[in-house]
Amino acid sequence: MSVQVQAAPGSRAGTPPGPPVRRSVVALRGLGLVVTLAALVVVALLSVWTGTRGIPFGSTWNLLWNPDGSEASVIIHDYRIPRTLLALLVGMALGLSGALMQSLTRNPLADPGLLGVSLGASTGVVVAIGFFGIASARGYLWFAFLGAAAASVLVFVLGSAGRSLATPDRLVVAGAAVTAVLYAFNSAVLLLHPRAFDSFRFWTVGSLAGRDTEIVLIVLPFVVVGLLLALGLAPSLNALAMGDQMGRALGVNVGRTRTLGAVAVMLLCGAATAAAGPIGFVGLVVPHVARFVVGPDQRWLFAYSVLLAPVLLIGSDVLGRVLGAPGEIQVGIVTAFLGAPLFIALCRRRKLVML
Repeated sequence: MSVQVQAAPGSRAGTPPGPPVRRSVVALRGLGLVVTLAALVVVALLSVWTGTRGIPFGSTWNLLWNPDGSEASVIIHDYRIPRTLLALLVGMALGLSGALMQSLTRNPLADPGLLGVSLGASTGVVVAIGFFGIASARGYLWFAFLGAAAASVLVFVLGSAGRSLATPDRLVVAGAAVTAVLYAFNSAVLLLHPRAFDSFRFWTVGSLAGRDTEIVLIVLPFVVVGLLLALGLAPSLNALAMGDQMGRALGVNVGRTRTLGAVAVMLLCGAATAAAGPIGFVGLVVPHVARFVVGPDQRWLFAYSVLLAPVLLIGSDVLGRVLGAPGEIQVGIVTAFLGAPLFIALCRRRKLVML
């Protein structure tokens, strides 16, 4: 007895229905990226429009493209646009470094600070303020970045000590050890230098205020290199998600991938933390939101994280300016209030897994 299988309309006999379904999934994901990009443009325009000085939206739009040297034009081009661009760069860096950290360590609770990068940057700022008397964001930017780089290198060296490679577990343990030592050092310096504590507490809350175009230009190359490096690692990380042995069988150089990934995290998180201070929950929550939307494919996960994170950060900055008018609430406080409930909702809605 033979069974005849009738081909689906519009398809050849014997052709599985998978490819059309896959094409529709890819199209939906691409459409989602376009929608997210549109949301990013909207919040960026709101960021340029919103501020202590009320400027009508029509005038803001006109001055955005036709600066005339007026007071409103100076406010828009010298303060609000650099602030928005910095929020864009910092958001992209935090979102992608968080997704990369979770992929490298296969830990759904990993964030950019897990390798000691954030606290390394804090240590650089403490040294700059406590020992050199530097109190401006432009002055301690390089100290913060050097501190983040030194902490990252130290964690990777400790995680690679011995004959074995830097496995995710070893990196996490090394990061926890370095973080504890740096935290103790920072506490000692701040207790011995009360003036340093007064300046440091404004930086550690996380803020985008007072940053100018020069800081944006300093941070830009580090973020761009980190972005390109992380996005290039996405196919290799897809293979490593199935385990190191399977990754090697598929031709992935495990040690090289983890080393380049650690470098990308250091560049992205170091630059973002140095420029805006330690802003929490962005690098932790955004990758989970992206994973909830597109699944575990690192290529799509990274792409969505790069766009969703600045939407959250710029939106939080705008919300802080609106709620705190005529002053403002620092963006690090707003992201904590928004990110914590969102993360709890994600935990309750689905099990936090990497695959």
